[in-house]
Amino acid sequence: VANPYVIALGNPATGAHRVNLAGGINSLGTTIGPLLIGYALFGSINGADTAHTGVAAVKMPYMILAVALVVFAIILGLSKLPAVKNEAHLEKSIGALRYPQLIMGMVAIFAYVGVEVAIQSNLPALMQLPEIIGSEPKYTLHFISLYWGSLMIGRWMAAVTVFDLGKSARLFWRIAAPLLAYGLIILVNYIKGSPVNDFIAYFPYILILIALYFVGQEKPARTLVLFSLAGMVMMLVGLFSTGSMALYAFISGGLFCSVMWPCIFSLSIAGLGKYTNQGSALLIMMILGGAIIPPLQGLIGDHYGMHISYVVPVVCFAYLAYYAWKVTAVLKIQGIDYETGV
Repeated sequence: VANPYVIALGNPATGAHRVNLAGGINSLGTTIGPLLIGYALFGSINGADTAHTGVAAVKMPYMILAVALVVFAIILGLSKLPAVKNEAHLEKSIGALRYPQLIMGMVAIFAYVGVEVAIQSNLPALMQLPEIIGSEPKYTLHFISLYWGSLMIGRWMAAVTVFDLGKSARLFWRIAAPLLAYGLIILVNYIKGSPVNDFIAYFPYILILIALYFVGQEKPARTLVLFSLAGMVMMLVGLFSTGSMALYAFISGGLFCSVMWPCIFSLSIAGLGKYTNQGSALLIMMILGGAIIPPLQGLIGDHYGMHISYVVPVVCFAYLAYYAWKVTAVLKIQGIDYETGV
């Protein structure tokens, strides 16, 4: 519901940037949330004292969440947000499916959500392999935090574009924002007592992310091509290497997934006109990929080895790169050119 609304609040060509801002705030909650929940459930930030924790400890946090949702609904209802309505007559059929950019985009959302969830879901099993790091899941939680934090790093970087900044200030914050997000991940894990030294070797991947975003020039299709190809390359590096090099390569998939959602979303609903809401609903349905692709990868891992199972993310990133290349031509036929801002 929120995505098409956020895109409709301004120029559709810059809708991806506004969705990135929302996603960046979402990722901030994902990063800080475990600290709050750990304190609420266990009475300590690191959640070390779990021996006497039962179901009763969960009740209060959920009550607080319920109250927060009600308060948020009231604030949203009383706010003066502009109304975005579709007054056009719609046929009973799903007219949005006439547009090839939407159909391809539905598959892209399926693949994107699937790969984003699959990389992390299978990381604990991967990290138990002797050729990776050979550690039990309870000792590798900080790597999971780094993966989800990687999404925040990319989204904070992209969200800078939303603000009306001068050329020098924008350049500064494009570099500073992802580094601040990286620092926040380290700080949160330090507070939790995690071995933050493991994060130092990840810094070069963040520099690659920043460089690719500059090359993408804030254009959704170009950025999606670059990030998809980078994700595919990193998955191949992980497949053909071992140890920490393979691990960091796989984790960096979070960096390159970070800004894909708004890119795919804005490209898929471009030019849909009165069918924008229909198209948005169909796109949202395709997050089903997050429930299908991870167990599919897990099944391959069970039969052929968890390391080789990361060929699944390679295939997903390959399709996303194809989509970004193909949709540009499709939209140009309809008179929509994101490369020139028309």
